[in-house]
Amino acid sequence: MDTHSDPHSPTMSTFPSSQVVDHSSLHDEAVQAYQAGHHDVVRRLAGKILAEDAEHVGAIHLQGLLALASGNSHDALRWLERAIRIRPEPILYNTLYAIHLKLGDFAGAVRSIRQGLAIQPDFTAFHYNLALTLHHLGHIEDAALGYRRTLELEPGNSAAHNNLGRVCADLGAMEEAELHYRRAIELAPANLVARNNLAMALLATGRYDEAWPYFEDRWVSFKLADGRPVPAPVEVPLPRWPDQGVRLIQDAREAHRSAQNLLVLHEQGFGDSLQFVRYLPLALAHCAQVGYVCPPALRRLYEQSLCSRWPGLVLLDAVPADLSAWHRYIPLMSLPAAFATQVATIPAALPYLHADAGLAAVWRARLEALPAPHQPRVGLVWAGGHSGIAVDRLRSLTAAQVAPLLALPHVRWVSLQKTDDPAKLPNAAARAQLIDWTDDIADFADTAALIDNLDLVISVDTSVAHLAAAMGKPVWLLNRFAGCWRWLYGRDDSPWYPGLRLFTQTRRADWDDLLARVAAALAQAFPPHGNAS
Repeated sequence: MDTHSDPHSPTMSTFPSSQVVDHSSLHDEAVQAYQAGHHDVVRRLAGKILAEDAEHVGAIHLQGLLALASGNSHDALRWLERAIRIRPEPILYNTLYAIHLKLGDFAGAVRSIRQGLAIQPDFTAFHYNLALTLHHLGHIEDAALGYRRTLELEPGNSAAHNNLGRVCADLGAMEEAELHYRRAIELAPANLVARNNLAMALLATGRYDEAWPYFEDRWVSFKLADGRPVPAPVEVPLPRWPDQGVRLIQDAREAHRSAQNLLVLHEQGFGDSLQFVRYLPLALAHCAQVGYVCPPALRRLYEQSLCSRWPGLVLLDAVPADLSAWHRYIPLMSLPAAFATQVATIPAALPYLHADAGLAAVWRARLEALPAPHQPRVGLVWAGGHSGIAVDRLRSLTAAQVAPLLALPHVRWVSLQKTDDPAKLPNAAARAQLIDWTDDIADFADTAALIDNLDLVISVDTSVAHLAAAMGKPVWLLNRFAGCWRWLYGRDDSPWYPGLRLFTQTRRADWDDLLARVAAALAQAFPPHGNAS
C-alpha cells in the first residue's frame, strides 16, 4: 500500500501568537526553512520566537517536528502535547499521529486521528491516515470506509485509490480492485505501487499478457527479511535481455543460440527462485552461457538438478565485479515475460528439480528404522519465513493450530519447518507427534533428499511447497484467502505445478474450516486400514 500522507508539513494551519508581538513573519520564514530541510535555521528561528513568546503554538510545533525528524520521538511527543494544551489545532493531531506511529503505538495513532476529526471532520489527511493505520492493523472493512471517505473529499487522490484497491483485493473483489488501481495510475502515472498492484490483480486473474509490463515495477513491493523496503530494483550496467520488441521462441528446439552470455539476477525469496529457475534452460537455448546469481542455500540443489544436465548453466555467488564476460542481463522473475508466458504456455514439465540419490538414501534408512515404517509419510510446514513481512502473518499458522492434523492416526508426520523465529517452533504437543530432524538440514539439497522419501507434503505458501512441487511430489498448499497471484483466484489446482492441490480459505483468517477439509482429504487419501488411494 502507499505510505501515509506527509504529516510533517506545518503549513496546513496558521498559528497566531498568543502575545501582542507579531512573530508571523519569523514563523513563515521558519516554515519555509523546514520545508527546504534547513533544520538549523528552523531551530534558530523557533528558539527566537519562543524566547519572546513561550506559548507560540507554531514554534512549538516546529520544535516537535525537528525532534521527530532527528529521531527523538519522545521529545517530539512532549512538544506536541504542550502545543495541544495551549490550542488544539487539527494539524497538531496529524503530527501527533505520526509520532505515535514512530513509537509503534498504533492505538495512540488512531486516537490522535479521531481527536483531530472531532475538530475538523472534513480534513482529508485524517481520513486517509486513519484508513491506512486501520489497514495495517488488519481492520480492512473499516479501512475501506476511510479510503472511500478520503475519495469523497479528494477524488483525485491516487494513493487512496491504490490503497482502496488493495482492500478490495484483500476482500476478494478483484474487479473493483482493478478499477481503483487503473484510476490511481491515470491520476499519477508514476505511482509504481499501483502499477505493481495492478500486475498482481491481472496475474491473479490469469491475464498474463496484460500483466507482464506492469510486473516490471514489482521491485517497489520487495522487502528485506526485517520488513524494510528494498531501495532499488536489481540491475547491473549491462543491456537488458532480450532486445526490446523481441518475442522469444516458445519452443526451445526452434531457437538459434547466440554467442552472447546472459547474467540472470536473483530477486526476492527462495520460493520465487525455486519456481522460476525452470526458465534457465529455456534461456540457455538462446545464449551460449547463462549465469545465475544463486543464493548459497540453493546452490547445491541447483548444481545437482540443473548444472549437471545443462553444462552451459553457471551458478555465481555474487554479481561479478568484472562484467566483461557477460553481454546482457535479466532479473529472474522477468523471464516469464521474456518468453511471453501465458497460463496455457507455462513450462510445467516436472520434475525439474531432483534429490541427490545418496542423500535420499540416508534419510530413507532413518525413516525405515522408525516403528511402523509403512505408515504414509507426510511432510508438514505450518509457517512461512521472513516474520518481519506483513504477509507472513496472513499465510502462517502456529503449531497449536495444526494440532488437529497432527492428531490424525496412521500418518507419519515429518517436520519440514525450518525457522529462526521461536514463535514458529513446534510446541511440546506438536513435538510428540512429529519426526523433527530439521536440525540436520543445512540447505535445500538436504530438504529435497528428505522430501524424496515422503508420500505427500502439506505446506503453507512458502519455499518448501515450491521445492516439493518442482520435484513432482504431491503437494497440498494451505492458501490464505485472496492469496498470492501465482495460485490464480478461483482454482484448486496450479498450472505451474500439475501435482499441487490448493486448499484455500473461504473466509479471511479462517484456518479451522480449511484444516477440516484437509483432514477429510487425508482420511480419503490414506484410509486408516488401507493404502493410499
